[in-house]
Amino acid sequence: MKNEFFTLGAFEYAADVQIIKGKLESEGIPVFLKDENTVNTDPLISQAIGGVKLQVYSKDKERALSVYNEIRNYAVDDKGNLITCPNCKAQRSEVYYRRKGLIHKLFPFLEKKKYRCLKCNMITQP
Repeated sequence: MKNEFFTLGAFEYAADVQIIKGKLESEGIPVFLKDENTVNTDPLISQAIGGVKLQVYSKDKERALSVYNEIRNYAVDDKGNLITCPNCKAQRSEVYYRRKGLIHKLFPFLEKKKYRCLKCNMITQP
């Protein structure tokens, strides 16, 4: 039987994902870190490949999401305050990059930072 994976999130550096990985494993959920060795070898290409992907088996998706949402960090502004969604007023946003054009795929740091609300999926700019 083929095991399929679900990606919980992507992180710029491998160190950023270690606490979440440990918590999921302590709950009995097997965790896989895709592209971890690549990013550890050359951290400068992390944005180009989408960072280190935190993956679990699809059968563990719901349990893993529950644990992950309890401990995850949400996007904050320059003053350290949580980003508030203008649509639903939730404070559960994450940084979002489209990387649609060739320039942004080659040079992702040129794209302006946006935020995606995890409750209503609205994308906003600061």
